[in-house]
Amino acid sequence: MDQDETKIEGRLHGEQFEPEQPDNMLWRLIFMLLIAVMISFAQTILGVVTVIQFLVMLVSNKQPNERLAEFGTDLGIWMAKAARYQTAASNVKPWPWTELD
Repeated sequence: MDQDETKIEGRLHGEQFEPEQPDNMLWRLIFMLLIAVMISFAQTILGVVTVIQFLVMLVSNKQPNERLAEFGTDLGIWMAKAARYQTAASNVKPWPWTELD
């Protein structure tokens, strides 16, 4: 595994501080609805960034924009953390309720 893959693996599965007490079910439902809206927005942003990155690669001899690629990685990690909360694989809420790595 190269250094970038190790870094991403640590951000996805690294130490997370589980809350001492899980949210009650009503609060969890509210957070799940908010996060569902945020995931939908994130998917739209990902689609726009994908098109922009393709256009950049089209005009720059197949060279991707590194900042767009890094943004895509960060967005993917956030979406994975959000999905873990949504499916109750974790009680750790994604950003903005916790630190953004």
